[in-house]
Amino acid sequence: MSKGKSKANGAQKPCEVYLVVADNWVAEMSGAVVGLLGMLKAEIGGLFVGPEAQGRGVSRALVEHAAALHGEVTLEVYEDNTRARHFYDLMGCVERGRRADEDTGHTLILMLRPTVRAPALRASRNRVMSAH
Repeated sequence: MSKGKSKANGAQKPCEVYLVVADNWVAEMSGAVVGLLGMLKAEIGGLFVGPEAQGRGVSRALVEHAAALHGEVTLEVYEDNTRARHFYDLMGCVERGRRADEDTGHTLILMLRPTVRAPALRASRNRVMSAH
């Protein structure tokens, strides 16, 4: 993961908040950026993965990176985004509330990924893979 604080100067809320204020992390494959994670303290403010990298563990790696940094993390996802909701369910996130998005009126679900305790060490070899 590569980290950067954006200096973007945009007029839109996502640019003002997620690119300027957030800690931004990118995932790379073969030297190309394929994913972006924007963190506002322990909140996942944005998670984006390019179509060419979807289904290859990039989103999982970015969420696990967020959890490694902060332990417990929160996020909001649109109720209608069933694909993202399924992914976050698989990642161990649980629903903690709902609210209407003030800009769109659509329902947002507040989710929490609790701190996951590392399993006890075992006398076996584990393979660590890097996306290259």
